[in-house]
Amino acid sequence: MQLAKQMESYPATSEQTFEGVGGLTIFTRSWRPAGQPRGVVVIAPGFNSHSGQYGWVAEQFVAAGLAVYALDHRGRGKSGGERFHVEHFADYVDDLTTFISRVKFREPRLPVFLLGHSAGGVISSLYAIAHQPELAGLISESFAFELPAPGFALAVLKGVGRLAPHLRVLKLKNEDFSRDPEIVESMNVDPLIAGESQTARTVAELIRADETLKMEFPRITLPLLILHGTADKAAKPSGSQFFHDTAGSKDKTLRSYDGAFHDPLNDIDRANVLADIVNWIDAHLAAG
Repeated sequence: MQLAKQMESYPATSEQTFEGVGGLTIFTRSWRPAGQPRGVVVIAPGFNSHSGQYGWVAEQFVAAGLAVYALDHRGRGKSGGERFHVEHFADYVDDLTTFISRVKFREPRLPVFLLGHSAGGVISSLYAIAHQPELAGLISESFAFELPAPGFALAVLKGVGRLAPHLRVLKLKNEDFSRDPEIVESMNVDPLIAGESQTARTVAELIRADETLKMEFPRITLPLLILHGTADKAAKPSGSQFFHDTAGSKDKTLRSYDGAFHDPLNDIDRANVLADIVNWIDAHLAAG
């Protein structure tokens, strides 16, 4: 009941679609303030997630005068494609590239901040490397750069991704995302992530993307805000630390949240996390 009441207070959502790589239909949502926005936040969700889970986050950004745009990656949410599967990680990045181009056409001359959660942070980082002039800043939440598995297990998964690409090999636990039982229950009953399990090809592509990023981090020079919970079981906090330490940007901030799980923006201290993001954006809008 409480979640239903909260949903009623969210700003009006606009839904759109566009054609992604291979002709797949990619579903998106947007939220805008009543007046002219000061800037734009584009959200790239991670696994066990989709754009519809960002209503509360969008409400806070809109209240701060920011327009918000989020997409459902291929095979996820309301987008087309085999469920929870991707042939090439570059397809995610290319879809995001098209999406941001559409957002910038809709919101001309406004600074764009890209927020990626978990695997969405990997997608966002790959986009940022090739399109830094398009962004005012990159926000990485619970970066899925170092996965909680031994190196030999990751190597085996890469092999399985070639031999049995559609085999389901990874199922994340909803209870690892948040300490808030209402958030976990909302995930448990969400039909768009029901039974979500990643294919071997998807996991193998994520591992290869992380290997690429390890070599490419020094090329990232735009402003960075990196966020991670210290109790994250789905992505190692040390991955965010490595990102911070090796990124080429001189303007970079790492915030660790004591005891937070995999999704600080949906955890019990989410208001403080959101405030940190808004304050960081405000500072860069003022400087810009």
